[in-house]
Amino acid sequence: MATWWQPGQLFFVGFEGTTLPLDLARLLGQGRIGGVILFARNIEGPAQLRGLVRALHEAAPPDVPLLVAIDQEGGRVQRLKAPWTLWPPMRALGRRDEPATTAAVAEALARELSDLGIGLDFAPSVDVDTNPANPVIGDRSFAAEPQRVARHATAFIAAMQAAGVAACAKHFPGHGDTRSDSHFELPRLSHDLDRLREVELVPFAAAARAGVASIMSAHVLFEALDRKRPATLSPPVMQLLRGELEYDGVVFTDDLEMKAVADHFTPEQRVRGSLEAGLDALLVCSKADLRDECLRVLERLPDALVEAPLRRVVALKQQYAPRHRDRVLGPRTPKQPPGLVADLFAAPEALRTPEPEQVGPPYPEHEELARRIKEER
Repeated sequence: MATWWQPGQLFFVGFEGTTLPLDLARLLGQGRIGGVILFARNIEGPAQLRGLVRALHEAAPPDVPLLVAIDQEGGRVQRLKAPWTLWPPMRALGRRDEPATTAAVAEALARELSDLGIGLDFAPSVDVDTNPANPVIGDRSFAAEPQRVARHATAFIAAMQAAGVAACAKHFPGHGDTRSDSHFELPRLSHDLDRLREVELVPFAAAARAGVASIMSAHVLFEALDRKRPATLSPPVMQLLRGELEYDGVVFTDDLEMKAVADHFTPEQRVRGSLEAGLDALLVCSKADLRDECLRVLERLPDALVEAPLRRVVALKQQYAPRHRDRVLGPRTPKQPPGLVADLFAAPEALRTPEPEQVGPPYPEHEELARRIKEER
């Protein structure tokens, strides 16, 4: 019987194609996968995507609902294209410097995702864009000034989560000053703690204070803190987040397929090392063979290594997953584990209330908001 407390609940995966693969459906049904992340390659159009998200939710055990995720930032990184709203990059919002407008965009983004049954957005990027030569961040960042990034990050996070979709601040402790792309190689930065506290950590501290549901690590090596391991695998780096910033929410790895870690560490080192460093949830975004290997490693780990991550992931999923499952499949009252666990992780009744029928895409009011932002940049 599937339960919340299976190690695989820490595992979030992607897949190839526009239909649910049978091998993934089997793992979902066994409760051995906690979440699924969707990419543009999985999306053909509204009807197909609604069917796919429904199939994902149906495959998961009713008492252990799935959390479906996506990268929908705006600009270069938005998996939903027309007829969904095409949003400008976050830099456009930073230039306007109107937190209310940023909040309106985040609320609209959440509405479009929630209509589909998607409960987690891997956004916003709260990296401070201090390096014009950075190949991967650029206009994904709100600004080059830490306080401006922090101001808009908190507005975005508060509005998105008030609308019922979990946000994710990325990429901790900061990818904004790198000269290389961690998808293809391991970036290195020599910043000391004083620099990190003055620049890179400022938006993450603000996001933590704002109650952001999750944070994503950077596959970047910070030489002053750890000369051998990138942030995703580094206890000294993650201690800044858990200790200095006092963040006790879910911390995701960036994709464990990326060359920044895949070229230097075995699957076992990536899985075990992430959890030993203080992270909670593991991302493998496309490769079924790596997914299966990482899952085998994860399920063999000692209980002491997975207990705290499971506590955090269960709390995240109990808050956001039932609402979106019910939106797609209809409301139900899941069975809860007995005793203290039920009291600790029971989803709020408000999150089980069925919402109005979806009306889009397109969303004319969202398109007007996006048009106005683009014209006034």
